Amino acid sequence: MRGRRGDRMTINIQEHMAINVCPGPIRPIRQISDYFPRLGPGPDGGGGGCGEAPARLAPLALAPPAALLGATTPEDGAEVDSYDSDDTTALGTLEFDLLYDQASCTLHCSILRAKGLKPMDFNGLADPYVKLHLLPGACKANKLKTKTQRNTLNPVWNEDLMYSGITDDDITHKVLRITVCDEDKLSHNEFIGEIRVPLRRLKPSQKKHFNICLERQVPLASPSSMSAALRGISCYLKELEQAEQGPGLLEERGRILLSLSYSSRRRGLLVGIVRCAHLAAMDVNGYSDPYVKTYLRPDVDKKSKHKTCVKKKTLNPEFNEEFFYEMELPTLATKTLEVTVWDYDIGKSNDFIGGVSLGPGARGEARKHWSDCLQQPDAALERWHTLTSELPPAAGALPSA
Repeated sequence: MRGRRGDRMTINIQEHMAINVCPGPIRPIRQISDYFPRLGPGPDGGGGGCGEAPARLAPLALAPPAALLGATTPEDGAEVDSYDSDDTTALGTLEFDLLYDQASCTLHCSILRAKGLKPMDFNGLADPYVKLHLLPGACKANKLKTKTQRNTLNPVWNEDLMYSGITDDDITHKVLRITVCDEDKLSHNEFIGEIRVPLRRLKPSQKKHFNICLERQVPLASPSSMSAALRGISCYLKELEQAEQGPGLLEERGRILLSLSYSSRRRGLLVGIVRCAHLAAMDVNGYSDPYVKTYLRPDVDKKSKHKTCVKKKTLNPEFNEEFFYEMELPTLATKTLEVTVWDYDIGKSNDFIGGVSLGPGARGEARKHWSDCLQQPDAALERWHTLTSELPPAAGALPSA
């Protein structure tokens, strides 16, 4: 920088810092051997006092692994699962319990607390909350979320979240993804860390306690929206390969609880629409207005249509409605029951949410439910079924309520 003659030269802040910073004499870094006694020549064999630790250095206090993880004593009968990692400890740890209730087909997720989360806001704190997803599957259809804890790096939730309609097949091949995020009202929420737990690690009716470090893994898209290349390198490739052996890579849209019973006295099939769980949101408000339609195919006379009432603004509707199809048992064995769930819209075509077919041509649990109904007359059999994005050909032309 040039100045006119006679003017006083000024120095900018960068040059000032470069000139005036003086760290002083460089002192040697103490070695780890300074903390331990060294034997050498001397009257006491201690090397003239060299074996003593430096007076200014305090002894290292090593905390037990349980203290590092912030572990607490789990409930009696709960199995503990935890680990520590130098690469992930900076993100914090999450403590939670998982319980698979085989009798009620539910998965109970108790989100307890987190410790040492990574600061995400300017004040050095965060506004954390926890999201749950079941993979593979549609994220919107099975997302559960806790409340947000404000301005803390050690949040305590103690919230119980529950998935309904979980079957033994889900426990075999699905993975529970637990994500910790920072809520930001002025911009997008920020990702802190996540944990993925294969459900096959759970035992029926036995609570399992977890205290695990969060991982840096970036959230991936749902399997249905991923390309073949990304799907090949995704972390849940094994789950996708198992899904390919089943009904195919269809997007899950929720669950439905159906009751089937063949009445030998009335000579017909009684179909009960009990409830739905974790339906896909079809409206802009994040909800749907669902109703259920049933058909018994083939339907030459087009008289087999039944429809439930519409439940407003919900993703977990309860219907508890029954429909009756009068038909002999041998004839019923050749039929297929098609169940579809729709979102009711005023002034335009209704949106298809998902469907399932039960009959001799079905697969997995749907086929087993149908065959058990025919083999056990007068017995009411309730089973959960997965709703997929596959629209039955006959239902595609029937979008109206």
